[in-house]
Amino acid sequence: MNTLFLDAAFSKQTERPPVWMMRQAGRFMPEYWEIKNKYSFLEMCKTPEIAADVTMLPVDLLGIDAAILFCDILVTGEAMGGDLSFTQGVGPKFANPVRTAQDIDNLNVDVLDKLEYVADAIKVIQQRLNGSIPLIGFAGAPFTVMSYLVEGGSSKDFKLTKLLMHNHPELAHRLLAKIAKVTADYLNLQIAAGVNAIQIFDSWALALSWNDYQEFSHRYIQEIIANLNRKDIPVISFCKGSSVFAPIMAQAKPDVVSIDWNADLLNIKQSLPAGIAVQGNLDPHILYADKPVIKKHILQLFERMRGENGFIFNLGHGIMPDIPFDNVKYAIEVVKEFRY
Repeated sequence: MNTLFLDAAFSKQTERPPVWMMRQAGRFMPEYWEIKNKYSFLEMCKTPEIAADVTMLPVDLLGIDAAILFCDILVTGEAMGGDLSFTQGVGPKFANPVRTAQDIDNLNVDVLDKLEYVADAIKVIQQRLNGSIPLIGFAGAPFTVMSYLVEGGSSKDFKLTKLLMHNHPELAHRLLAKIAKVTADYLNLQIAAGVNAIQIFDSWALALSWNDYQEFSHRYIQEIIANLNRKDIPVISFCKGSSVFAPIMAQAKPDVVSIDWNADLLNIKQSLPAGIAVQGNLDPHILYADKPVIKKHILQLFERMRGENGFIFNLGHGIMPDIPFDNVKYAIEVVKEFRY
């Protein structure tokens, strides 16, 4: 196996930074649309062969150093009882938002049978990868999943979520504890099915104040990580807001903290405890730019990180749907040609 990614995740020395990108199997690829136009998004996630087809696209077309399971962070919310749908141009919706104590009580936590399709997809993907590169599994962090359940979908201001947290913190904690239990079980299911690494996505942590992040996000991520069967499985913690929250994120003892593009990566790395790697943190908007500009920014980052073990190249967030495919491919080529 090409272990560059795993070596960097465990803070070992590597000849170059490994590369994968969040949303690397997605809407910027014409080949993705060939599949997407035939099936609904949830059909793609829930049909192991199709999920494997999409997972393999960046492996075959981009030559990345790690694959990431094709799925969605909200499948845990659906398994617990959320009525989930995805609409083109609208995004995810829960038709039965969680707003009351009764709504929270109605959510199930013994739901692994409903997520077995993810384990099945992992087994198909690993057959196809055939030991060539590692496969990353993932889940949404409790705060982010809670925000979708409470708001009923995406939100600009998270008003209902914050009202629940501030007016009824005991209810918010009851909901978060349920999501955390399901998330730990779900990630252990993925590990048992054969993933080689785990990433926890707290996509909306940036909406939180420092104190609220500690109370309503960090403590549950810490609980999840503590309950993982993580022997030889690196755990990556990502949130939008990681340039602010990295010191707290490190307290949950992940192997890697994935950093958004607002911070100097070396400063963050040197502020973290020894043995915690960093992942990131190119601004994805740079991938819209001309190729010489893309190369310049990647090499600037690499020079800044020269001499540091434990560095995985990635974006500060996911690839946008209208970024040119050729630019993504070029960026990966620049990374793969680099040597320390």
